[in-house]
Amino acid sequence: MGNSAIARGDYQTFLSICSDDTVWEFVGDRTLRGKAEVRAYMAESYLAPPVFKVSHLIAEGEMLTAVGEISLLGRDGKWTEYHYCDVWEFRDGLLETLKAFVVEKIK
Repeated sequence: MGNSAIARGDYQTFLSICSDDTVWEFVGDRTLRGKAEVRAYMAESYLAPPVFKVSHLIAEGEMLTAVGEISLLGRDGKWTEYHYCDVWEFRDGLLETLKAFVVEKIK
């Protein structure tokens, strides 16, 4: 539901599944804390809705892992492709933490 909402450009639906104190960590880069920071990141970074190609979804209890590829539109008007692995942890049905491993694809 989360990635599909983002891919539709429906960022409000994504935010509705986040806890108020959600933490979104981009491993090796930065950490967003709370819905306001996640909302600001999306407004800054998603010039167009990202394109996801999910190859694996693995669920266990309150954890969900998504593995695949994501394409993002840059300020230069070009799309850049990345490999990604998102590890989602839920609490009481809301996204508590998202640990994102994102690496640009080598061409």
